[in-house]
Amino acid sequence: MRLKWQPVELGTDMKSQPYSTNERASRRQRTTGHRGFTLIELMLVLVILATLSAIVLPKLTGRSKEAKITAAGTQIAQIEVALDAFEIDLGRYPTTSEGLLALTKKPTSDSDGWTQPYLRRDVPKDPWGNDYQYRYPGTYNQEGYDLYSFGPDGKLGGDDDITNWSKDRR
Repeated sequence: MRLKWQPVELGTDMKSQPYSTNERASRRQRTTGHRGFTLIELMLVLVILATLSAIVLPKLTGRSKEAKITAAGTQIAQIEVALDAFEIDLGRYPTTSEGLLALTKKPTSDSDGWTQPYLRRDVPKDPWGNDYQYRYPGTYNQEGYDLYSFGPDGKLGGDDDITNWSKDRR
């Protein structure tokens, strides 16, 4: 068995230990054999992750629906401000046939006083990708207009429509 001496730097432990080539190899095998995870440890981590996702995901999906409903209500409020500005400038609301497009492009008839696009961009679509519905004169708002989104189901009626009138007037 051949011994090797390891040099020691100043300021370190002055006792240098001789070690053999076989001892170095066995020490390396002992340390490298303990670097991985066992199957039980991996399964435990997977079970914890699955449990957390089962708790968190339903809460996040519910928030997404709430956020879209809130966004639709906010967009309807912004469109109402633009419609009111249109009415101040022209003395009337856009007709049903002119629709919300009259807020971004000058109507072809009875448009004296139209001074600006009343929305900075095109008329937005609702959070579900559908057009907002506009009707003047309104069925539910007889003094004004009806502005609404069909909501998540994309169909008129039901409790998921987002409107500019109160639900008790239906």
